[in-house]
Amino acid sequence: MLRFFSLSSGSCGNCYYLGNETRGVIIDAGVSVRQLKKTFMAAGVDIDSVRGILITHDHLDHIRSLASFCKKLQKPVYTTEIINAALSRHTFTSDVISAYKNVIPAGEAVDLDGITVRCFEVPHDASQTVGYSVEIDGHRFVIMTDIGRMTDEAVSYALQADTLVIESNYDIDMLMAGPYTYDLKMRIVQGCGHLSNDECASSLRRIVHPGLKNIFLCHLSANNNSAEKAYSVSAAALAEAGVEKGTVQLRCLPRSCPSPVFFL
Repeated sequence: MLRFFSLSSGSCGNCYYLGNETRGVIIDAGVSVRQLKKTFMAAGVDIDSVRGILITHDHLDHIRSLASFCKKLQKPVYTTEIINAALSRHTFTSDVISAYKNVIPAGEAVDLDGITVRCFEVPHDASQTVGYSVEIDGHRFVIMTDIGRMTDEAVSYALQADTLVIESNYDIDMLMAGPYTYDLKMRIVQGCGHLSNDECASSLRRIVHPGLKNIFLCHLSANNNSAEKAYSVSAAALAEAGVEKGTVQLRCLPRSCPSPVFFL
């Protein structure tokens, strides 16, 4: 049985864990090593079981502690050649990343001791941003966070997943009525920023398939969203798509604290 949990999911930091009893992966490194160790201990996960750290992109809330992860955990880092190059230039990672970086070519499978990982590009205003498909023990887990708009390739990966983590960042009315500058609002909504609740829901209508069992909504905005809004919009979309209540578990991941451990 797989265990999945979020250590933080929002602009304050992003980090996730997926694994079984003997091996797993960390996705992004936006929390401190101290928080990571504390959360792993509470979840009963041995850090020595981690086979690698997958990085989605080079924005600070996803790599803030990557250098510390490398120094203190001594784990390999996997991402694309473009993101690796960006990490080699980044103030927070340039000093240490060269000894740990490994390349995942887009669309190609990489084996991490029985964990098969693939990545796919998604639109976001970083050097490059990717989602991941992770296969372990017959399960397929797909994560797409910080995605400005849904692409056919992202949908194709999600259609193969039994567990999907997908961004539901903002409520459009809250964003437009809120205090953000016009330029920041446009950055968020114009296709290379973040996915709104409505866009997430529209994507789910395309993605829902009989094998999908779990949907986790991630990267909810503190200022322009609420868990209640995000959940209700996606739940309505699933109902409209004919999903019977209880057949797909829909949950929102907390922004700035660890989630419960979910058994998949």
